[in-house]
Amino acid sequence: MREKRVARIKAAIIGSGNIGTDLMMKLIKYPQNMVLAAVAGIDPESEGLAMARERGVAATHEGIEGLRMLRDYKDIRIVFDATSAYAHKAHDEALRADGKRVVDLTPAALGPFTVPPVNMEAHLDAPNVNMVTCGGQATIPMVAAVARVARVRYAEIVASVSSRSAGPGTRANIDEFTRTTARGLEAVGGAERGKAIIILNPAEPPMIMRDTVFTLSDMADPETVRASVEAMVKNVQSYVPGYRLKQQVQFERFGGNNPLKIPGYGEFEGLKTSIFLEVEGAGDYLPSYSGNLDIMTAAAKATGELIAERLAR
Repeated sequence: MREKRVARIKAAIIGSGNIGTDLMMKLIKYPQNMVLAAVAGIDPESEGLAMARERGVAATHEGIEGLRMLRDYKDIRIVFDATSAYAHKAHDEALRADGKRVVDLTPAALGPFTVPPVNMEAHLDAPNVNMVTCGGQATIPMVAAVARVARVRYAEIVASVSSRSAGPGTRANIDEFTRTTARGLEAVGGAERGKAIIILNPAEPPMIMRDTVFTLSDMADPETVRASVEAMVKNVQSYVPGYRLKQQVQFERFGGNNPLKIPGYGEFEGLKTSIFLEVEGAGDYLPSYSGNLDIMTAAAKATGELIAERLAR
């Protein structure tokens, strides 16, 4: 008996810049439950739009209005928005009116935060899911790994990315990046308080994405925390192979005669966990040092595949 073939769900991308084009290449190179039907941008000379046409994907430089005019638009059920937080608000309103499911790669955060190894299946029926930020996708899993074995009172992350991999969209959304990432550390990561910092590193040759995660938690067994972190790293590696610990997880105990004094917080007694990460990109479109963009598009694809599977039932 022949295996029954399930029709793949049609998807589209709005945004033909670095993130949108890398996502496009992932959807084309690694098809699962989705098939890419269209790409929309606003630059007639966009390399991403040219690449889409070369691969037989419908493309328009007239933005979302051009997308809505395409013949196959009515059959598209999932739309990825890789534009900007400002533009996404108008896009979301139009797409929801058209009955499309939206995966948001901007920091707009209109829908619930989604981080694949932490809560990917929690919001599959939501009309709009938000991928937080690249820094959030890299660091929230680590905070969540600590939080599932100890109460995390505070989490702080520092994301360092090559300035070459930070395009106009990223630079225009720095404030949204820090606020959205900090909220994600709390809402998804489980920290009571969160703080995020981004550094655009101008080093030449470009350095790959590096992330530092600090958590202050109630006292816990360091080996239990270490095991939880390492297990979470393996989960992330299932869709981002270049995600790895840069060195061993480090711990420092505070309490008794050695409390940690934090300005505005008081004395802390518990466990400080320090996690050092690097994220190397897969090189599907962007250079391998652009791990910050790669983890974002990989997470969006992983989420979209599950939504498509749900829609195909």
